[in-house]
Amino acid sequence: MRLSFTKMHGLGNDFIVLDAPSRDGLSIPATRWRQLAERHRGIGFDQALVLEPPRRADTLAYYRIFNADGGEVEQCGNGVRCLAELLRRRGLASTGRLQLESPGGLVVAELGAPGSVTVDMGEPLFTPGAVAFDAQGEAGPQYHLDLPSGRVEFSIASMGNPHAVIGVPAVADAAVAVIGPALESHPRFARRVNVGFCETVARDHVRLRVFERGVGETQACGTGACAAAATGIRAGRLAQRVQVDLTGGTLIIRWQGPGHRLWMEGPAEVSFTGQFDL
Repeated sequence: MRLSFTKMHGLGNDFIVLDAPSRDGLSIPATRWRQLAERHRGIGFDQALVLEPPRRADTLAYYRIFNADGGEVEQCGNGVRCLAELLRRRGLASTGRLQLESPGGLVVAELGAPGSVTVDMGEPLFTPGAVAFDAQGEAGPQYHLDLPSGRVEFSIASMGNPHAVIGVPAVADAAVAVIGPALESHPRFARRVNVGFCETVARDHVRLRVFERGVGETQACGTGACAAAATGIRAGRLAQRVQVDLTGGTLIIRWQGPGHRLWMEGPAEVSFTGQFDL
């Protein structure tokens, strides 16, 4: 079977987007996803997004997300923006709001100028259960684990998927390649975890690097930016509007605090289209 795809990215966090060929969805084994994600011998991507027909009358589409290692995950902030932009380019949405659904729940996207999308990411959750973390009696909001490289302290947040956020003096010097995989796969995180390394520049400005679950360090991570901003706002360190500088560019996060929904604004771009044989 030959499938068509669109290659897209949000700040360098890159995806292939493809349509399920039938209402029964699309079944691709993890080994094939890994082959396709390989950057030298495949297409190359951080995640694959599969569009399926809507399961609710008030949504335009249902989508599934597969990481580069072939594992399916719940949510992807940069991916949502790319999907909304692609639906606009297909003529299915023009201006205003559209609603999509994933295993992580419903999301609302607001279409701005072409290539710019703002997404309602829902209300962040900060309980250990929300990120499948065995807190072992720790009350939070800060937790710690002893890794081979030493003790690490972090905050937790769910944006439909699990995040741990570590405060660092400078992201340029952060031990992302060492601490990232060790924390991501720690047995106390039952579903593994995305790991953010966050440097506070000012109350309205942070720098962030993210080691994504099942991918590794990426150019950008939308839900990671949301989690970093939300944990800082909740702790009183950050203002309600935060500029998040990632390796691939900048996102704007707005959150008024508990009881309110969090909004993420940023670009979404098409790189190219193509086909591959299943």
